[in-house]
Order: sequence, then C-alpha cells, then structure tokens
Amino acid sequence: MKKRSLLFLLALTTGVVMAQEDEPKEGWTKEGNISLLFNQAAFNAEWQGGGTSNYGGNISLNYDFNYRKGDLTWDNKIIGDFGLTKVKDQEFTRKTNDRLEFTSTLGKQIEESNWYYSFFTNMRTQFAKGYTYGEDADGNTTRTERTHFFSPAYLQFGPGMLWKKNDNFKVNIAPATARFIFVDPSFTSGADYVDGKYFGVDAGKSSRFELGASVNAFAKFTLMENVTLSNTLNLYSNYLEDPQNVDIDYTGNLVMKVNDFISTNFIFQAIYDDNAVGAFQIREVLGAGLTYTF
Repeated sequence: MKKRSLLFLLALTTGVVMAQEDEPKEGWTKEGNISLLFNQAAFNAEWQGGGTSNYGGNISLNYDFNYRKGDLTWDNKIIGDFGLTKVKDQEFTRKTNDRLEFTSTLGKQIEESNWYYSFFTNMRTQFAKGYTYGEDADGNTTRTERTHFFSPAYLQFGPGMLWKKNDNFKVNIAPATARFIFVDPSFTSGADYVDGKYFGVDAGKSSRFELGASVNAFAKFTLMENVTLSNTLNLYSNYLEDPQNVDIDYTGNLVMKVNDFISTNFIFQAIYDDNAVGAFQIREVLGAGLTYTF
C-alpha cells in the first residue's frame, strides 16, 4: 500500500516536469468519458487453495467543459463514481465507491503570465446510502445506515490565485475559503449524541461552517502511448479549529487504453478528514471494461 502511494506521488511530481505548454484555444473546449469496469473471481466447490467467489462493477463519469476568451478562463469539471461488489454467501451487496462532485473555477489572467485572479466553487456528495456492518447476538450480519445523498455534502467557495499552464496542469490557491458541511439532522439527534461526532456537526444541527485555506491541483499527462495518468489533489485547513489537521483528498487514475472502447483502469484514492475518521481512508479499484470518450 505504501509503495503504491509513493509511486503515485512520484508520478505526480514527474508530471510537473513533463507537462507541456499548450497554445490556449478561444471558446469552449469539452472532453469527457464514461467507463464501465468489471471484476470477478470464481471458485468451484473442489477448489483447495481458498477463496470466495465475488463479482463487482464500477461506473464512472468524468466531464470537463472549459471556456476561454481573451484574459478570461472558466474551468468546470463533473465527476461521478459508483461501484458495487457482491461476495458469495454475504447477505448484502456492498458499495465500493460513491462520489458526485462538481468544481468550477473562474480566472482573470494577470498580464501575459500563467497566473490568474480566481474564484472557485466545489460541491461534493454521494449518490446512495452508506452503511456500517456488524453482527447481532445470533451471528447474523447487520447494517446501520450512516450516510446518504446530501448527508454529508460539502460546499466550498472563495477567492484566490490560479496558476494554469494548460487544461491538464493547474493549481488553485484560495487562502480565504468558506466551507459548509451539510448533514441529515436525524444523524445528529438523540440524547447520547456527542457534538462533532458526525462529520464535525453539533447535536441537533444540520450544518457546520468552516473558514480556512484550500489548495486544489490537477495534473494529467501521458506516461507512454495509450497510457495516461490523472492526478487530483485537494487540501483544506480550517482556521477556526485545529488548523494543523489538514484535510487531504488525493485521487490517481491510471488508464491503459486497449482500443477506442476497451481500457484497463487503476484508481487509487487516499482521504484524511479527522471530522469523519481520524485516520487515512484508502480505496483501490482495478478493472477492465468499456470506455466511451466524447
């Protein structure tokens, strides 16, 4: 796990060096893809090596629509990810991924440099219910709803400075970022609820306000023919409470294209948010499937 993390961080650093200057184009530029990934492991009753049959799938949407006119630039990105897995003899189908995110950054170029005055907005939530799993007194699997659509939901916005070399390599720094965390108050109700236990939200409340600094970076480059690596890094420090505990959200997506419709994807994501869990959350997805680019 640690070796993979270091590999992606090295690749991100390499991307800084390898990114090439592109001649900016006026008007709208649009690019996106939809991927359907599949994975399966099957064993018959006589298999002696151990293992449990399972299958899973993941669907993802990544769409960019950017605009440039003179010294004005407006970048927009939509990300949608949802995955399920089913293990034989396990009572419930479980999620492997669930993310819905929109980011918009407006920038005004400073003379002829790569720097822009900027204002960004980011909204992030999930599609479906999320559960924690356990066992009852009889050993049966139980599940308890912990999250659902818009619980939690994160809204960030603020002014800053954008450094943009091209659409595939940019960093936005916003030192005065407002962040709202929205939740369903049913999760923060009850006599035994402790303030801040559910994504930092106090008892009986449905939202939390934070003010801090954010850094959002994106780098996409080609490792070799038909092999691309996209890196997204989001950092946030809350001035109002424990500013030293920086929230981290890094995603690396390695795409190995077979042809126009078939590809293999490896996704690595690492999240640290001490309001959710005081430890790193790690997700890895590896699969082959169908990809449609538009």
